Amino acid sequence: MRKIHVIGIGAGDPEQLTLQAVRVLRSTDVFFVLDKGEVKSDLTRLRHDILATHLPDGGYRLVEARDPERDRTAGGAAYSPAVGDWRSARAGIYERLIAGELGEDESGAFLVWGDPALYDSTIGILEEILDRRPGAFTYDVVPGVSSVSSLVARHRTGLNRVAGPVQITTGRRLAEGLPEGVDDVVVMLDAHQAFQRYADQDIDIYWGAYIGTPDEILESGPIAEAAPRITRLRAEARERKGWIMDTYLLRRNPGGRRRT
Repeated sequence: MRKIHVIGIGAGDPEQLTLQAVRVLRSTDVFFVLDKGEVKSDLTRLRHDILATHLPDGGYRLVEARDPERDRTAGGAAYSPAVGDWRSARAGIYERLIAGELGEDESGAFLVWGDPALYDSTIGILEEILDRRPGAFTYDVVPGVSSVSSLVARHRTGLNRVAGPVQITTGRRLAEGLPEGVDDVVVMLDAHQAFQRYADQDIDIYWGAYIGTPDEILESGPIAEAAPRITRLRAEARERKGWIMDTYLLRRNPGGRRRT
């Protein structure tokens, strides 16, 4: 029976892998890596660096395939179907890789940024394949250090305050309004910098880009003061590298003004 490992590899720092992740890496025969193209070649190189750090003697095969393009222009009601089409295209690639590159008694692995359970599609894609081909393989999941955990650690703060909830959401959702009854909000996948619309409120922001990598950028402070700096840093970084991955924590202060 083919075995697949879904391994959380943290936000980019090879030292952030757990002991469990390193043990599973060392027992894996084949690593599958999706190439996102020249612009995002850094992401592929970081995976290579992680393998070189923890498996210096080799002894494994590396299989790369091109990641399918996603329609990033789709918005509104078309957004979810576009994501669904992209995930299905990925599922087809994964299915071919597992069937064609992995022997019956071998184990393969997908290296997932951060934690596989947080805004990642790998688990859902493997389930889609098993729906079509029951028993084609088994899989397990190794948790990783998420960019959210790394963000608050680098800013030396916590996700929530005493007895208070924290919500993790997307920039698309934040643009619709801050969640009611939650004063600590983590935002991921914010391509349009939705935090700017709250610059008139009593909110602190803790922001980070390329967290856990040599290109890491951090910024924090009252949102009215920090938002222009973050917008500038983000634009400069995107121009320099051609892509950006960032996340941030919004912390509403007690008695802070709320947008109506």
